[in-house]
Amino acid sequence: MGLLDGKTALIFGVANDRSIAWGITRAMHREGARIGLSYAGEALERRVRPLAEQIGCTFVEPCDVTRDEDITRIAEKAAQEFGQVDILVHSIAYALREELTGPFYNTSREGFRIAMDVSVYSFVALARAFLPVLRPGASLMCMTYYGSEKVAPHYNVMGVAKAALEAATRYLAYDLGPQKIRVNAISAGPIRTLAAAGVSGFRDMYKHFADVAPLRENVTIDDVGNTAVFLASDLASHITGETIYVDSGFNIVGVQIAPQEGNE
Repeated sequence: MGLLDGKTALIFGVANDRSIAWGITRAMHREGARIGLSYAGEALERRVRPLAEQIGCTFVEPCDVTRDEDITRIAEKAAQEFGQVDILVHSIAYALREELTGPFYNTSREGFRIAMDVSVYSFVALARAFLPVLRPGASLMCMTYYGSEKVAPHYNVMGVAKAALEAATRYLAYDLGPQKIRVNAISAGPIRTLAAAGVSGFRDMYKHFADVAPLRENVTIDDVGNTAVFLASDLASHITGETIYVDSGFNIVGVQIAPQEGNE
């Protein structure tokens, strides 16, 4: 018996086999969930469909989350395919590449709007569109990062967007709680994904993380996937509005000094 037997999960944001959304997909499939996948645009279709075939997933749909008509369409198709949905995963973030280098004060108005629309508002829009399809006890979740709380150099507008996403998570949790629908965020440590490649200095950040995190290890998409399974399962039936850290304890460290050899 899997932790998610009998549940249906719709996962937004699979880009390739290194994406966090794919780690979540594999973990949920392993635990017995019926899976539906959505990807952003034709360019990603050739990567996502072979992954879907690996797990026997036949519901593979494009969705431009900046278009309300696309979101409505996929919600309607999901209702036709599955009847009801138990799990909705939002693993979507985007900012213009030029906004992720240099000082934050150079953020353009259009760059700010795009980051907020794609990375934050889309979660709200998906929750609203899928509300008639969600089964009582459903679990919604999004992906965030510690740059929402503390400055991560060059993360810039995405840090501001992630802060807004975490606030949106709490407000959605409040609104949807009476319907027994839970909403949470997972804050993962740095992972080598397609999105991370666009952040200037990410390679140095990735190494620093493993040097100073209490567990002295980077995290993987599988670590995030396992946490997502927990949040989607009945084991987390009274957890909502929370940001759950999957970061080897990095977020608890106040003074980040790399240990000297032989002193651990």
